[in-house]
Amino acid sequence: MALGRMSAPIGIFYVGNRPVSTLCFFTICSNKMGKAVGQASFLDIHAQNGVIEIGHIWFGPELQRTRGATEVLFLMIQHAMDDLGYRRMQWRCNALNAKSRTAARRLGFRFEGIFYNNLIFKGMNRDTAWYSILDDEWPEVREHMETWLAPSNFDENGRAKSSLSQVMQDRKPSTRRIE
Repeated sequence: MALGRMSAPIGIFYVGNRPVSTLCFFTICSNKMGKAVGQASFLDIHAQNGVIEIGHIWFGPELQRTRGATEVLFLMIQHAMDDLGYRRMQWRCNALNAKSRTAARRLGFRFEGIFYNNLIFKGMNRDTAWYSILDDEWPEVREHMETWLAPSNFDENGRAKSSLSQVMQDRKPSTRRIE
């Protein structure tokens, strides 16, 4: 799937004079189809601390489970880490959302833990699973993703020859240990 260049406005939301949240939504358009096929955003942006999150991800059927979907998220992560200089990319999701948790691990995010009773959503307690890619982990993650996305990793039918999930699972262990 041919994808266009990324650009988007940043929305900053205020309560009184205090900014409470920053969002930067991207519409994902297919150059081949000439239409929008998904969305994703940067959110919970803390530039002063070098922390940014990727989320609000929705892919239409034509983008789901495709090389293009992986490429879109890779380009967003790469933009934040390499171009903008963030030191922490985070991913949060409902701890019961197995598909989101699998996607995070497949993209190289490391599981950090669960915040129990973190939110009330639709009248129910929600536990939130936290994942991250840190600046010292990013070069290895980037290399694995670039190798996986390379044309040589795909057969004539567009199927990947290697498993990105397996490559990420086999990554070096984190050097960060707090005892």
